[in-house]
Amino acid sequence: MTYCLHILICLSLIIIQTTVMPYIPLFERFYDLLTPFIIYLSIFRSVRESIVIVFIFGFFMDIVSGGPLGLYLTAYVWLFIGVRWAITFLHVGDSLLLPFVVAAGVLMENLIFVGISAMFEQSPRIFETMVSTIVVQVLWALFTGPLFLMFFSYSHRQWDRWFKEILAKKN
Repeated sequence: MTYCLHILICLSLIIIQTTVMPYIPLFERFYDLLTPFIIYLSIFRSVRESIVIVFIFGFFMDIVSGGPLGLYLTAYVWLFIGVRWAITFLHVGDSLLLPFVVAAGVLMENLIFVGISAMFEQSPRIFETMVSTIVVQVLWALFTGPLFLMFFSYSHRQWDRWFKEILAKKN
């Protein structure tokens, strides 16, 4: 039943990212909002529960973005794998590490985007713009990433509690 919550969160983030944020000048260079959710799934949810959402919304973002097919799917899968690998060495549930994990995730996603863009673009001017955008996005991630992770955790706790109440009423 948590798939419903995952889908609701992802669709909400996509709607906010594509319809609201482009029109607010402060957020025009904000990072991909699904990145902290993919990181949250990697850290706090099971692989079986998470990987389906990673694939579905990676493919969905590829369709919505208009970029090369597979760009977001590749970035999300590698982000998921990278964070799952990192939690074998680090205790990323520690609140002090969370800003750096999210910032590293945003950096990793952007490096994948730059690598794929490098295959199609030859202009060095574009890469200067990319570097400044990446720096801004990583700084945004340092400060807002943990807030997103706390929101996702709170949403899951509330969702689970709500379903337990419904099941208790049925019995």
